[in-house]
Amino acid sequence: MRVVLGGAELAGLEISEPAASVRLLVKWPDELFEIPTWNGNEFLLADGRRPALRTFTPVSLNNSGLTLDIVRHGGGAIAGWVETVTPGEPCAISGPGRGEEIDPSADRYVLLGDETAIPAIEQLLGVIADDVEVEVHLEIVDDQARLDLPAHPRAEVTWHVPTMGNSPGSTLQRAVEETGIDETTRVWAAGEAAAMQAIRKHLFEIRGMARSHTTVRGYWKVPR
Repeated sequence: MRVVLGGAELAGLEISEPAASVRLLVKWPDELFEIPTWNGNEFLLADGRRPALRTFTPVSLNNSGLTLDIVRHGGGAIAGWVETVTPGEPCAISGPGRGEEIDPSADRYVLLGDETAIPAIEQLLGVIADDVEVEVHLEIVDDQARLDLPAHPRAEVTWHVPTMGNSPGSTLQRAVEETGIDETTRVWAAGEAAAMQAIRKHLFEIRGMARSHTTVRGYWKVPR
C-alpha cells in the first residue's frame, strides 16, 4: 500500500543517503492521535505506553510529500491503520536514520531482501555505479508481489518464492551461501530478523567477511 504524507511540518526534512529510514507514528485503534515524548531512550505516550511506531525506508521525498510503501499483512498497528486511514488523518515522522554509503572500491554488490526491503534495494540500484556487478535476491510471498526495479546495466535479479512450510528468509539464506564472495564484494541484506541473524553468522563465521563490508538489518520479526 502506497501512502503519501504531506504537510508544512515536513519542511526541512532531508534524506540524503540511499536505504535511509524514518519512523512512522500513528494512533492506536479507537484512540485519538497523540505526539509522544522522547525520554532519551524511547518514545512514550502520556500514560507511559509505547506508541504505534514502526520503521520504514522512504520511497521518495519531494514536493508531493514523503512516500512510503507499506507491506499489507494481517495484524500489527501500522498494518491495520493503513487499511482504514483516510486523507487528512494526522500521523508523525521521526528521522531520518542513517542510510548506506556506497563503497567506491567495491567491484561487486550482493543485495538480499524480502518485500519490506524492496524500497531500499530500489534506491541502492539507483546509486551503485554502472560498472559494478550487482547480484540481487528478493524473496516474495508469490509471483504477484514482483515490482519493477530500476534498470542497472550489470544487475542480475532473482525473485524467490519459498515453498510452503519454509521459514521467512530461507531462500535468502541459501542464496548467500551459494554466491561467491571475495575482498571486493559488499553485501547488503534486510528482512526477517532471525533470517538476517543467520546470514550475519554465515558471513562472519563461515566466510570470514569483514564487518565493514556488510550491512545486515532485521526489519521485522515473526510473531510469537
